[in-house]
Amino acid sequence: MTALSLRGLNKSFGTVDVIKDVNLDVEQGEFTVFVGPSGCGKSTLLRLIAGLEDATSGEVYIDDNLMNMTPPAKRGIAMVFQSYALYPHLTVRGNMTLALKQEGLARKVIDERVDEAARMLDLASYLDRRPAALSGGQRQRVAIGRAVVRQPKLFLFDEPLSNLDAALRMNTRLEISTLHRSLQATIIYVTHDQTEAMTLADKIVVLRDGRVEQIGTPLELYNHPANQFVAGFLGSPAMNFFPAAQLGSEHGTIAGIRPEHLRVDPDGPLQGKVIHVEKLGGDTNIVVNLSDGPNITVRLFGQHAHAANDDIKIGFDRSHMLVFDAAGNTITSAA
Repeated sequence: MTALSLRGLNKSFGTVDVIKDVNLDVEQGEFTVFVGPSGCGKSTLLRLIAGLEDATSGEVYIDDNLMNMTPPAKRGIAMVFQSYALYPHLTVRGNMTLALKQEGLARKVIDERVDEAARMLDLASYLDRRPAALSGGQRQRVAIGRAVVRQPKLFLFDEPLSNLDAALRMNTRLEISTLHRSLQATIIYVTHDQTEAMTLADKIVVLRDGRVEQIGTPLELYNHPANQFVAGFLGSPAMNFFPAAQLGSEHGTIAGIRPEHLRVDPDGPLQGKVIHVEKLGGDTNIVVNLSDGPNITVRLFGQHAHAANDDIKIGFDRSHMLVFDAAGNTITSAA
């Protein structure tokens, strides 16, 4: 069953076109991530789904019902913001129950929903505290819990982890993923962080300048990007790009190889000098200035003794090479 459909959706602010002819279907229970660089329109697209912005043209359907003229409160959605948006004078329980009380639900139903959400999000011992007494990660869990108790048709997350440090981001990603499986919820999640997109999504929607560049599973987009933009955006470290002829390709203009598909090889065709080494413990990233080309990154598994100013040769497997035409479209995909 289709939970959300966007048909020919456009949004302009004056003469500036922010969303351009977006078409998308999200299935029931699917975790869909909108990802792209800052300013690509992903948060505006989420606000159009929520009804916080009016579309210039096109249609928004939730459960096959046209929503363009339906106010946000009647769309069956719950939204989690980057800023948490908690009421400071209310306790955790008060923040989680407020919308339910406004709906006129019975006290027993409200208590059951809040207790269950608190259990799922490990908030039971914090229900009587106010937001000021909580850490950033705990506040974000309260914001998520406030959405969960409403039992919406759609959960909308707008950059929910961007205010958290690296360790908390990883923990909260796990909590959101576990929540998705537990509730079998339909989630639309906006982020500029491609790691969040790759680790959370059933389906990724890559946006650039208000347009959809590609839609697919994380590994579909990683292994078979439709164009150079998608290839370069997904992956950390980012894909290396070369003039196609430099890698021996008779087709296309640009060739791309991911860092993990390059190797140190005394007989390799690429020669250069190491200019930077990142020793990460489990991995080693080497940045190499090629003698006849760009700087490239080589990702090696494990620990290695390479150092800046080392002369080095790099090899690669042609089956992992992608080739792009002059417009940036993929013409040869990796194996």
